[in-house]
Amino acid sequence: MPQVLSFLEQNTQVLRGLGVDSARIAWDPGIGFGKTVEQNFALLARQHELLAAGYPLLAGWSRKSSLGTVTGLPVNDRVAPSVAAALLAVERGARIVRVHDVKETVAALKVWGAAQPQPAVK
Repeated sequence: MPQVLSFLEQNTQVLRGLGVDSARIAWDPGIGFGKTVEQNFALLARQHELLAAGYPLLAGWSRKSSLGTVTGLPVNDRVAPSVAAALLAVERGARIVRVHDVKETVAALKVWGAAQPQPAVK
């Protein structure tokens, strides 16, 4: 986590220095890129630490090899694990998910959304 946070913070500062408005920046911790299975799942478990910086978080778990390692499923059979990972990421605060299986992920997110507390009507 410290390396990912440092990388994202440094690159955010570069962008801000180039005049990019902070409202146009989202963080992507790079699930699956140069990380072990354990590191990828630690990023999901500790996602709140990334969100503390205040930038929208992108989670790209779709069909990743880490899901295959955990489930034993080949890449084309990872729809359910991919949807589960996307749902967990959103539940934990991700605002953007990169997915292959759009229909299935949208359906799962609709069910999740229906179960969320509704704001009180005034």
